[in-house]
Amino acid sequence: MPFLSAALGRITPSPTLAMTSRTLELQAKGVHVIGLAAGEPDFDTPDFVKEAAIEAIRAGKTKYTNVDGTPELKAAIVAKFARENGLTYEASQISVNSGGKHTLFNALVATVEAGDEVIVPAPYWVSYPDIVQFAGGTPIFIRAGANQGYKILPEQLEAAITPRTKWVILNSPSNPTGAAYSEAELKALGEVLVRHPHVWIMNDDMYEHIVYDDFQFTTIAQVVPELYERTLTVNGCSKAYSMTGWRIGYAGGPVALIKAMSKLQSQSTSNPSSISQAAAVAALNGPQDFLADRNAAFQRRRDLVVRMLNAVDGIHCPTPEGAFYVYPDVTGLMGKQTPKGEIIDTDAKLIDYFLDEARVAAVHGAAFGLSPAFRVSYATSEEALTDACTRIQEACAALR
Repeated sequence: MPFLSAALGRITPSPTLAMTSRTLELQAKGVHVIGLAAGEPDFDTPDFVKEAAIEAIRAGKTKYTNVDGTPELKAAIVAKFARENGLTYEASQISVNSGGKHTLFNALVATVEAGDEVIVPAPYWVSYPDIVQFAGGTPIFIRAGANQGYKILPEQLEAAITPRTKWVILNSPSNPTGAAYSEAELKALGEVLVRHPHVWIMNDDMYEHIVYDDFQFTTIAQVVPELYERTLTVNGCSKAYSMTGWRIGYAGGPVALIKAMSKLQSQSTSNPSSISQAAAVAALNGPQDFLADRNAAFQRRRDLVVRMLNAVDGIHCPTPEGAFYVYPDVTGLMGKQTPKGEIIDTDAKLIDYFLDEARVAAVHGAAFGLSPAFRVSYATSEEALTDACTRIQEACAALR
């Protein structure tokens, strides 16, 4: 269409949301599809968070707020960063947005222009490269396969940096792989970035609280203080507090960057929902003990899925350190033939086969920049996961 902008042409619809839509359409027709595509906790928002929202409504907190967050929420975020990450921020260094994706969008659109490069480790969350391209920049991919735990190495980062590099994006624990960088691994990457003072760092910590096997979460501005002044530390309430629909993301960073993000937000969404902000205050300031029980449930699910997928000849499924995804390598299934005679030569065809024949919905690896693989979200019941993995096992056994 000639009236659509060039910027819109540089992005594509989210593949994860597209698969979720296909799943819902089939389920609406009565087809028993097990959906493992959506990156959303199946646990409910904690009751104390809901009550805070209800009280905010009753108290009339239904008006506009400051563009980038209420003083109460900014204070809660400042306290969270100090308490959990050892990072000291002032309220002027905090941005509150309508979800973590909005935080990333504001930061990249406010800073990236034509000719700028943004380093994006692959596999990557689907929105990173599209937002960079929408802003006019060029995503530069560093591929990190299962053989290196889906984590980039310092020498790869060094080789990818050029005079045009504006940002590097780090996501730990990762969507789509669940891989998480240890303190030592972050320090090694940080040593590279210290040598390149023109490069800014975007650390996406959205899955911070969902880690397993005594893994100790750290973030790069915490372990490499020299990078504090050029790091945007991004987080939100969606995953840990099961508040995906409440749409609250936030970040801590340099004052000039936070002001630029606020300027952009003032002309797009204005403030995030006042009710959601009140709920987020309760989430960050309230009891955190429920997180351990939820993580224990996620870990049981992770172990079940990893065990069952690794039982399939042709699938290699690494054990992730965090988040609620696995990212199995399916190199061993490429070139095989379905009972209907179709050759499985891409991971997209494999996922279509799973959906059509096994009635299991997942997301193909090409959507995340590293193939052949696929992403499974295990944020659902053990019963559903057992059923889904059994169906995948049977579907793979039928390949020749």
